[in-house]
Amino acid sequence: MTTKPVVLIVDDEKNAREGLARALQRGYVTLLAENGGRALELLATHTVDVMLSDVRMPGMDGLVLLQRVLAMPHPPVCIMLTAYGSIELAVEAMKRGAYDFLTKPINLDRLDILLKRALRARDVEVENRTLHEQLNAKFGMESIIGQSAAMQEVFDTIRQVADTRATVLIEGESGTGKELVAHAIHRLSPRVKGPYIAVHCAALSPTLLESELFGHEKGAFTGATERRRGRFELADGGSLFLDEIGEIDASIQVKILRVLEERRFERVGGQETIETDTRLIAATNRSLRALVQQGKFREDLFYRLFVVVIRIPPLRERREDIPLLLDHFLRASARENGREIEAFTPEALNALQGYAWPGNVRELRNAVERMVVLCRQPRITLRDVPPEIREPTDGEAPSGGPPLSMQQAEKDLIIKALKATGGNRTRAAEHMGISRRTLHRKLNEYGLHELSP
Repeated sequence: MTTKPVVLIVDDEKNAREGLARALQRGYVTLLAENGGRALELLATHTVDVMLSDVRMPGMDGLVLLQRVLAMPHPPVCIMLTAYGSIELAVEAMKRGAYDFLTKPINLDRLDILLKRALRARDVEVENRTLHEQLNAKFGMESIIGQSAAMQEVFDTIRQVADTRATVLIEGESGTGKELVAHAIHRLSPRVKGPYIAVHCAALSPTLLESELFGHEKGAFTGATERRRGRFELADGGSLFLDEIGEIDASIQVKILRVLEERRFERVGGQETIETDTRLIAATNRSLRALVQQGKFREDLFYRLFVVVIRIPPLRERREDIPLLLDHFLRASARENGREIEAFTPEALNALQGYAWPGNVRELRNAVERMVVLCRQPRITLRDVPPEIREPTDGEAPSGGPPLSMQQAEKDLIIKALKATGGNRTRAAEHMGISRRTLHRKLNEYGLHELSP
C-alpha cells in the first residue's frame, strides 16, 4: 500500500486552508495550521513532505516561518502562497529558499503540477542524502582497516566529532595510522570541499616550520625573495593536520595557541593580521602531558589541544585485526607489483600473528610488500616471512622452527623497551603505548623485575 504524501497547509483564513484541504484530500494527507506557531508544532510531531504557506499572516509571517522551517534538519519542500499584488514577497521567499510560489486565487491544476514536481525533487534529495550517508558509513574511513572493538571505538569517535569544528588530538605510536584518522575526519566533515593540508612538524627546523605554518613576507629573512602564504592561510575553510606537534619549538607553540584562541596571525616579517577559519587536527606519538610536566610543552596549548582526544591502539593491542590487514595489504601489493599471490599458508599466518609489530601497521604493510615481491609461489609460506619476524631473537632460528608465541613476543618487546630507556618504567610504558600499571603487571607476569629498578 502506497503512503500518501503529507501536505501542511498554513493560512490564517479558515475558508482558504479548508478549501485547499478538500481539493487535495484524494491524493494527499493534509494537516492544517492557522498560524506559524501551530505550523511549527505540527512539524515537530509529524513528517511533512510539502508545506503550503501564505506569506501574509498576523504574528509570524510566512517569511519568518520559512526561515524557521528551512533551519530544521530535514525540512519539507516549501511553496509560498501570495496575493496577486505581493509578487515581490514571493520573490523574496524564493531567495530565502522556497521551492516556488503560487498566487491567489489558487489554480488547482497549477497546484497539482507544482506539488508533483516538488515531491519528485524531494525524493531525489532524500535519495541523495541517504546514499551520501551510506557512502560515508561504508567508505568514509575506507583507508583505516579494523574490526576489533578498539578500532570500532575509534570509528565511532571519528563520526561523532567530524561534523563539529572542535580541535582534535590524535595519540598513537608511530605507524598506527594517525594521518589516516585525520584525513577521515576531514572527509566526513562539512569542510570536505575545503583544503586538507598536512605538515610533519618533526621534519622541519623551527625557522622553517614557522615560515611553513604562517608564511613570510619578502625580505623577512635571507632567502625570502618573495611573499609566501603559510599553511594556516592556505587551509582556510578546510583542515590543517599537524603531525608530531610535540616536537615544535616553544616560540611556535605561542603562535599556534594564538591562532586557536583568536583565529588570526601575522606572517613572518609582516604586520598585516590575517584571519583564518581553519580546523586544527594534531597528532603525537609522545605524551604531551609528560612533556608539559618536563617544561617542554606549554600547558595552555596542551589544554587547547586536549578538547577531543582519539587514541589509536598499537597493533599488539588489536591482534584480531592482523589477518584483515594482512589480506588487505596482500591484495593491494600483489596488484601494484603485478604478482598473482592468493594468500598466506597457515604456518606463515601463525608467525605473522605472533609477532609483536613494534612498527605497527606501517611495519606490517612494508613486510607484506617485501614478501610479495620476493615470493615465487602462489601462496606466501613461512620461508617467505622475514627472519626478524619469523624468529625475532638474537640468533636466527631454523626457518621450519616453531613460530614465536604471542607471550614471548610481548616479553621480548618489554625487554627491548626497558633496555632502550635504561630501565625507566615510565618511559618504557610510554614507549610501548601502555600504562605504567599495565607494565608493572606484565613485569610480575613474566618475572622481569630484575631488568628495571
